[in-house]
Amino acid sequence: MEETKIEPGKLFLKTALVMMLSAALFGLLAALTYIYPDFLKESVGFTALRPLHVSSALFWIILGATGCVFSGLNTLTKKSKNNKVALLQWGLWILSISGIFISYFRKDFGGREYWEFNPIWALPIALAWILFLYNFFSRIKKLRKWPVYVWMWLTGIVFFMFIFLENYLWIFPYFRQHFITDMTIQWKVNGSLVGSWNQMLYGTAIFLMDKISGSKKAGQNKIAFAMYFLGLFNLMFNWGHHIYTLPTEKYIRLIGYSVSMTEWIIFLKIIYDWRATVTTIQKHYHYFPYKFIMASDIWVFFHVLQATLISIPAINIYTHGTHFTVAHSMGTTIGINTMILLAVCFEFLKPDTYQGTKSYQFLNWVFWFLQVFLLVFLIALMTAGIKKGLWQLSSNQSSFSDMMQTLYPYFVAFTVTGAGILITLAIFAFHLLQPNSKSKP
Repeated sequence: MEETKIEPGKLFLKTALVMMLSAALFGLLAALTYIYPDFLKESVGFTALRPLHVSSALFWIILGATGCVFSGLNTLTKKSKNNKVALLQWGLWILSISGIFISYFRKDFGGREYWEFNPIWALPIALAWILFLYNFFSRIKKLRKWPVYVWMWLTGIVFFMFIFLENYLWIFPYFRQHFITDMTIQWKVNGSLVGSWNQMLYGTAIFLMDKISGSKKAGQNKIAFAMYFLGLFNLMFNWGHHIYTLPTEKYIRLIGYSVSMTEWIIFLKIIYDWRATVTTIQKHYHYFPYKFIMASDIWVFFHVLQATLISIPAINIYTHGTHFTVAHSMGTTIGINTMILLAVCFEFLKPDTYQGTKSYQFLNWVFWFLQVFLLVFLIALMTAGIKKGLWQLSSNQSSFSDMMQTLYPYFVAFTVTGAGILITLAIFAFHLLQPNSKSKP
């Protein structure tokens, strides 16, 4: 195989799309167990379905972010380098994912929250990321003036490696034997890892804005760099709000709370830029990558408000560990990360999807159905979370089974809309994985 025929960005994006479908499918099957408790109980069961869903979602984001960076670098440098290294990196990921999935089906666990697989399968991921670091630096070393999104990619890649290694401190007895320290590190890691891949994804969104507009304004202006440093600050310190319920030092929680509140700056920035966005919609609304960037912008607006509210200790005590937290996690994954990744997939895998093609009108309807399904899905989860939070802190609690029975309608709602999300994402994935048209109509 000739090296020039290997396109790392497309390879990782296509693999990520398979993980997206796996996440949606396993998520739907897990949701069905809320309605039918005996569903798949004797075979896979919720015990394995949940980590299968969570790991697939993580791999969708991480592999997708990797594909985003490779695709962006190929555009910036105008050529592909070290494709054999990228292929080896991809092979290590396939080895790890295959081992993880097989171990889940065999009920062989051994990890921690969100990373429930045996730590042995983390080794190929770590090696793959080291290759990614090498490949990234080898490609950008000749770039003279870095736009903000290159800095964001760099920050995300470096911090992910550091935090991923920190995630496995629990394998050492010193950390594992001190419960509070152990839990603090685990919850801190989960928050910081989100910040690291957000740097890569948000950087990619800015890169796409420049590419769509044909200018370099978004990637070079001072506001973009100010937002980058704010995102970096949040990456390093925002995890504090994840440990409100642990008896740690008060100043750690105070810092976490204060940093969380800085997200209001992002919130206000979105409002400030809204007028310009409206005029841009009239220009680029027909362009599919822009549609998904627009959608992610709206969902950022929704979830920054949500995240800021649950960062307030008085509210967090009601929402922590409930379906409200699940709604926040899944909402950001689907509403923000997935929308950005789908924008990239349409840009690099299916650039022939434009107004006037046969599939355009159908895909446009699918796009809007996805947004509606996601909204109802999140409302159902948030409502269930609020009701459970009130039950947890009630001085006159009913039984757990009675409480769960009251949540049954919401479970039905998020299962049905979850099926809708699966169908719409499957349609997009099927379209994106097909060969491109050879000519325009």
